[in-house]
Parts: sequence; structure tokens; C-alpha cells
Amino acid sequence: MGCHNTKKTVLSPMKKPLLYILCVLSLDLLNEWLREFQTLPTINPSTFNIRNSSRNLTILLWHWPFGRPLSLRDDMCWDLYRIPCCRVVDQRSLFPSADVVVFHNKELVQGNQKLPLDLPRPHGQRWAWMSLEGPVSNGNLQQFANIFNLTITYRRDADITVPYGELLPKEEHLVEDVPLNKSFLVCWVVSNYRRQHKRSQVYRELRARIPVKVYGHWTKTRLNSRALLPTISHCYFYLAFENSIAKDYITEKLWRNAYQGGAVPVALGPSLGDYKAVAPPNSFIHVDEFASVKDLANYLQQLAQDKERYSEYFTWKRQWKVKLYTDWRERLCKICTQYNSLPQQKVYSDLEAWVNTFNT
Repeated sequence: MGCHNTKKTVLSPMKKPLLYILCVLSLDLLNEWLREFQTLPTINPSTFNIRNSSRNLTILLWHWPFGRPLSLRDDMCWDLYRIPCCRVVDQRSLFPSADVVVFHNKELVQGNQKLPLDLPRPHGQRWAWMSLEGPVSNGNLQQFANIFNLTITYRRDADITVPYGELLPKEEHLVEDVPLNKSFLVCWVVSNYRRQHKRSQVYRELRARIPVKVYGHWTKTRLNSRALLPTISHCYFYLAFENSIAKDYITEKLWRNAYQGGAVPVALGPSLGDYKAVAPPNSFIHVDEFASVKDLANYLQQLAQDKERYSEYFTWKRQWKVKLYTDWRERLCKICTQYNSLPQQKVYSDLEAWVNTFNT
């Protein structure tokens, strides 16, 4: 049986005699099968692989990220995301029966939450470390050596990959108009401005050569959620500059601000190869493609003046659409979709070393 009930079918009176005949035949076949079965060796129920069963998996979230709880009532994973056989809970009393226990890193490193190391850990239960922050923001991870079995991050090589966004194929290839209501060459929305960041250095060099319109807390020109995308749509290019340079760290700055905002993203973050692995070709411009910021500035000016070449940066929209991941519940439900393929025996002996692997 599966995890969801199916509707019962009511037979008409005309079909009942036929059903009776089929049942008699089925009983004869069943008796013959049982006689043969008695000669087979006995199967020990304990040898069944529960990973291949259709029972509900229980995912226990030990504490809510940033202290912001969401509703987990009813069959949430199925109702919201059509993911079956998956129960996400936050009641710690269910710890003994949980298949996976998820811990959000920020509360652990800040000391607001603690690992339940004093509780007897059920056999086969996996503990998962979850973070969507860049490595520089994760704090001291040396204290978590030999504790976690799974990682849940934006990294493509994590056990459970939960990106900030991705592109999904469109059911129909519709031609979308290229936004032409442009009044600014380059725009940037930034709140956490740090002069020593690489993105700040590139911005200063770029601003010295071409106009850059800056919004956000840093310039005291904040944009609310409703005004964000319409404002960016008036820009030819958007600076999708990450505040942390790390493997696969590609945030909503690309997926939402640039792609959904209708501006061509100028990317600064992980390597060009990391962007090519998740984004369509000719849909973004990477800073590393240019020998200097001066060359980048010249290219942006020339491209904005060439409407045909500029419009080619939007051809991806004919085949692809952006999906954003913003709900922690969807990320937790995703664990169930990959549970059967997860390694059964795995421990991160040096979590900090893994998190900082391949940083660029």
C-alpha cells in the first residue's frame, strides 16, 4: 500500500457475477501458490530493506531557521509539493521515531540551540547539517566533527542540494518580448556594503567609467518587495554580485533580481564554470570573462547600444522559466525524494574542511 488512500470503486449489479467467477479462479491460483510457498525458506522480516518500503518517512526539524516557524499541519509535503510518504515535524518528543533530524547551522553556532547529544540516538537515524550561508558566515564548524551524516546546502555536491533558484523547462515555447523600457545602464541593490569585499572593489572601478544606479540600505534608497523587480526592469544590466565568493554560492541576486527583473545579470561570485553548470549559455555576463573592469565597462556600453545582440541574452526565456526556493518546508520535504539514494554509512569527520572545500 502507498501512503495515500485511494477512492473506492462501486460495481454495478451487471458486473457482480463476473467478479464472482474471477474471485473463484483467483482463490484456486492462490491455493496452488501457497502449496509451493511452503517449500520455500522462511523469510526473516528483519531483513526487509525499509528504504524501499512506502511507509512515511519522518523528518524532524530540531529548531526553525531564524526562529520563524511555519505550519506543518496535515500532509503538508503532499498538499503543497506533491511529495508522498513524507512527514515533517518539529515536535522534539518525536525524536526516537525520526528518520532524519535537521539542524540549522546559524542557531547552533550562535549558541541559541544545542545538539541533543545527551539523548540516545536511534540506530539508523541520520543527522543533517543545513545552511544556505556562504562559508565565511557559518562560524566555527570544528565543534561538529564526527556528528553529522548529511549536508543540506546550495552546493551541487551536498547530500541534499537546495539551491536559491533553478531553471525549469517550459511546457510551451512562448516568445517573450525583450524588456525595452530601459532608462539606466547598470543597477545594483545592496544593503551589506563592505569596502574590502571584491564586489565593492569591482563596483568602484565600474562606477568610475559608466553610470551605476545603486539602491538599498547602503544608499538609503530602499526598495520594498513590490518595487524591486519593476525598478530593475528599467535597467539594461544588473550587478548580481555575491557578498561571499564560494563554490556554487549563487543566490537570489541572479535568479530573482536579474532573471525575473528582466535585466541581463553581470555575475560576480563563484567561478564561471559554476554559473555555466546551472544557467543557460548567453544568459549572463561574468566578470571573469574580461581582462579588466575597463574592458567590462566598454562591453556593457556597446551591448546596450546594439539592440539585436542585447536581445539575444533573453532567448533562454523561450524554453526556460525561473523557479525560486524560498520556503524551508519545501527544502525539508525534498529530503524524502532523495532518501533512498542517500549513503547509509556516512559521517562528516571534518565538516569545516568540507564546507571550505574548493572555495574560490
